[in-house]
This record gives sequence, structure tokens and C-alpha cells, in this order.
Amino acid sequence: MLAVSASNSPINSQLLEILACPKDKGSLIYFVDEEMLYNPRLQMRYEVRQGIPVMLIDEAIVVNQVEHERLVAKASQLNLKPTF
Repeated sequence: MLAVSASNSPINSQLLEILACPKDKGSLIYFVDEEMLYNPRLQMRYEVRQGIPVMLIDEAIVVNQVEHERLVAKASQLNLKPTF
């Protein structure tokens, strides 16, 4: 299990293994410290609220190129793996 502060709860590891982007059905990258799942192919982020992913396309946030590059670099630096 991932270590996090009391203010954010990690997603259940079994759920994380099967989560996919609702738009392109592809894998996601989970950023525990930012409480979000990220789809680098579509540059879309999904919030995680109290350990529950909000997987609604209408509530996803499309990030700009600078934010996309930051997230991809962070995922690489932290060796974060896609959800499946």
C-alpha cells in the first residue's frame, strides 16, 4: 500500500489494476500526492476524492502542454507504472 498523508487516501490496489480511461479505454498513471489519475495520450486528468476516482469524462480536466510535460517527467522520475 502507498504511504500518504491523512488528507488523501490511496485508491484500492485491486481497483487500480483494472482502471481505464473512460474515453479511450487505455491505461492511466496514478499520482497519489496530487490525488489524480492521468491519461497522457489525451492529456486528461481525473480527480481522486477520498480514494474514489471520479471517472466522468465531463469532469475530466484537459491539461496544457506544459502541464503534460511536467506530469510525464514526474511519472518517469518516480518510475510510476500505468494502471494495467
